[in-house]
Amino acid sequence: MSARPDNTRRAVALLFFSATLWGLSWWPLKAFAAQGLAGASLSLLSYGPVALLGLLLLWRERTAWRSQPGMLLWLGLVGGSANVAFVTALMRGEVVRVMLLFYLSPVWSVLGGRLFLSEAIGRRRLLAVALALVGLGAVLGGTAALDHALSATDWLALVSGMAFAGNNLLARATPGIPMASKTVAVFLGGALTAALMLGLGAPVPAWGALSTGTLLGVLAYGFIWLGLAMVTWQYGVTHLETGRAAVILITELVVAVSSSVLMGEEQLAPRLVLGALLIGVAALLEATDNPRPAEAGKRLATE
Repeated sequence: MSARPDNTRRAVALLFFSATLWGLSWWPLKAFAAQGLAGASLSLLSYGPVALLGLLLLWRERTAWRSQPGMLLWLGLVGGSANVAFVTALMRGEVVRVMLLFYLSPVWSVLGGRLFLSEAIGRRRLLAVALALVGLGAVLGGTAALDHALSATDWLALVSGMAFAGNNLLARATPGIPMASKTVAVFLGGALTAALMLGLGAPVPAWGALSTGTLLGVLAYGFIWLGLAMVTWQYGVTHLETGRAAVILITELVVAVSSSVLMGEEQLAPRLVLGALLIGVAALLEATDNPRPAEAGKRLATE
């Protein structure tokens, strides 16, 4: 059964709104970094309080997700780790570079479809992967990149993109789980991931040196900015076909790159422009080559 037109329009509008919020998220994150916060500590402070308050809601909706607790757990862990890695990469690295590495979705879609769903790889998909890989080479500096290993920030951006793609598939495969439960699960997963990173040695700020204004700003970022971004994100990817959602989410890349340049945060080198064009075209090719998204969701839900 296809979604009603009004539901589809709502999902499209909300996903555009979510992509815009995520695309602009570098701005408050850079401001928090200037105050001495790092990715893991900021994530724990912003995700943790929302997750704790959301536990009651998660418990109240338990009858709706009790038949799929494993899927909800995976959605929370995958979505939470995607967000923490993304936040950390943006706070530490160059906005444009991080966003382009994050958006290597065609590569992960093709590999994941082949490994987990036994999907065939046609010429269109091979072209998308080839364009994405060439774009990656341009972003990393061409042949000079072969002389240097990827930085920790580069790896965080890549991992966040992989996990983000996984979260979208899981959200699409669990339409029976309420939006609120999915959102709370991602906040819980983000808080747990951040706590684990701090336990493994991620930078810890001087808590006493943080001003009241900074702490209030972090709470506002968690409850308002992240809350709106996640609720609208989960709604959109649950109610739209995977390919259509992927096309809309490219808005995030456009917003992030253009806003960082317009606000004077960064300048676009020719190789970054080339990389952005190639990765963008690859993402569009992959996103519009998804003829049977429902079957993928059904396959995931039964595993």
